[in-house]
Amino acid sequence: MKIGIDGRAAKLYRGTGIGTYTYQLINCLNNIDNINSYLLFMPKSFRNDICLKKNFTLNTISPQNKTSFWEEINIPNKIKYNKIELYHVPQNGVGLPMDKDCKFVITLHDVIPYKMPGTVSSRYLKIFSEYIPEIIPKCDGIITVSDFSKKDIMKAFNFPEDKIYVTHLASEEIYKPLDKNISKYIAKRYYSITGDYILYVGGFSPRKNILGLIESFNRLISLYKKPIKLVIAGTKGKSYSTYKERTETLNISDKVIFPGFISMEHLPFIYNAAKLFVYPSFYEGFGLPPIEAMACGIPVITSDTTSLPEVVGDGALLIDPEDQNKLCEAMLNVLSDDNLKKKLISSGIQRISQLSWKKTANDTITIYNKIIGKK
Repeated sequence: MKIGIDGRAAKLYRGTGIGTYTYQLINCLNNIDNINSYLLFMPKSFRNDICLKKNFTLNTISPQNKTSFWEEINIPNKIKYNKIELYHVPQNGVGLPMDKDCKFVITLHDVIPYKMPGTVSSRYLKIFSEYIPEIIPKCDGIITVSDFSKKDIMKAFNFPEDKIYVTHLASEEIYKPLDKNISKYIAKRYYSITGDYILYVGGFSPRKNILGLIESFNRLISLYKKPIKLVIAGTKGKSYSTYKERTETLNISDKVIFPGFISMEHLPFIYNAAKLFVYPSFYEGFGLPPIEAMACGIPVITSDTTSLPEVVGDGALLIDPEDQNKLCEAMLNVLSDDNLKKKLISSGIQRISQLSWKKTANDTITIYNKIIGKK
């Protein structure tokens, strides 16, 4: 097979779910596939840290509008000239050419703009609403990241079930148990985080339920008799002021830390230094942070809704994200009960062993074969 992949997200969105997925897909395809030929479309600024094999070729491109990642990229002639049989766009299909000269497959991670439009930016909502209905009919197949998302895609677009394929994601190799003292040093040295803390890592969208987490933490403080902080890590979006103001109203701003974006270099240490990881999201297409935390040997509490039970399996404690009392109770139980903590750590590690990027890549090759017709 001759396969083209829009790999821009591997560079431009590295550190996000879509960026991690694109990077690891390319990396693992390169590791396991010596047979098929790949043409990778990458930005000019891309500095390749993957030692590509001979069956992988880089083709640098620029968006027609250099200020926007989401514009169509100028590749139709290159697809036709290189006799590409299948072209894969991993970032929800945005950037797919309007002209079709081969089989098209996209990875559609979720349909959050349709399900919860008030929780995404107006710009992304506009892009999704205008582009996706045009993109879907052009697809010969759709890859998604959970059975839950598959059902959502079927309902939202009336797309054939047998043309939607599921490939679960995994944690990267950097996420693993690390020395606690070194981890605490990194947290203090670079982010001024000291003492014991509960950790959240992720976006600041309202669907992440950060307000609910802050409210639950406020209740926890009066019940847990040891000093504890809450670290809410991630790029400070427009909702940040709401969260910060709430901590001030509750008079707990000294106990809630917003360190901002954590670099990939430091993130494994920030996980490892935490006493507990909490991810009470209302809606996820997959949800990478909980499995990253489990891979680091940290007990995890997450929501019992959407894709999250499918993703974490028996490796985390599940709660109703709408119930702040239950979340508070769950945090108190994990912090206070060493046996429960050890059980969650053990079951989390076991669950992580069932997920791998190598499997994701192998499954993707199988999907490519099915779509092209080479079973």
